[in-house]
Amino acid sequence: MLIDSHAHLDHSRFAGDLDALLARAWASGVGTILSIGIGEGPSTMDGALRLARAYRAKPQLPTLWATAGVHPQDAGKCDTLALANLHALLDEPEVLACGEIGLDFFHPENPPVAQQREAFRAQMELAAAHRKPVVIHCRPGEAFGPEADAWQQTLSMLEETWRPTGLGGILHCFSGSQQDADRALGLGFLVSFAGNLTYPAAGALRAVAAALPPESLLVETDCPFLAPVPERGKRNEPALVGHTAAVVAQVRGVSAEALARQTSANFFSLFDGARPAGNPDRGPGLPLHP
Repeated sequence: MLIDSHAHLDHSRFAGDLDALLARAWASGVGTILSIGIGEGPSTMDGALRLARAYRAKPQLPTLWATAGVHPQDAGKCDTLALANLHALLDEPEVLACGEIGLDFFHPENPPVAQQREAFRAQMELAAAHRKPVVIHCRPGEAFGPEADAWQQTLSMLEETWRPTGLGGILHCFSGSQQDADRALGLGFLVSFAGNLTYPAAGALRAVAAALPPESLLVETDCPFLAPVPERGKRNEPALVGHTAAVVAQVRGVSAEALARQTSANFFSLFDGARPAGNPDRGPGLPLHP
């Protein structure tokens, strides 16, 4: 079965629709979803954990796991209280990772670079103390000037602060170059591709997906954002992750089933405690998306 390695299930666009949404995901061959716990800001970053617990025992639905973290757009709110709440959340067994955390230089209204870097560093230190991987958000842009290179700064901070932990993590919604991906692999990271990989202009990104070692790959939705072709422009959801997986499989010259097995194995290699008992491929058959 497939794994959606990054979904914002606590987003307001899913209010009142989660039961049906998760049923569609299960019917589409999605067996596990990593629910990202950033909420609408630090005060609600427990939302993903609450969902993971609420749906834990429900049959014929994907298994939910959670993360917790302060998004770089909320770095100005990453204060002592937020870090204390994050510390408590990272203690919970259903919370597999700290994230999404990192740097976002796209919007000019985002917190200053120095503030983003400080929030990023503080959260990496907490994640290291809890021995949990990190889920990295890196969005380039020129909002802070062309010299503010988001990928360079993100990877340099990971090399400096995170490499010594040996814990690895996920580069979510990867949009960087082959060189960026190679640096991340050297740090023990998995590289996750979202629906933007399927867009016509994303040829360079598909080339990266084709070239990476098989043991480094994940797929995700980043829902409700970035719906893949042919659903682009609509609300994204975990049932659509198969479209992205199918494009990754195509550019790599493997079957959709093989790609699903590989990416699931990669996820459970990073998060061994999330590995299902018995057959990890339980559930409905994996549909073949065009």
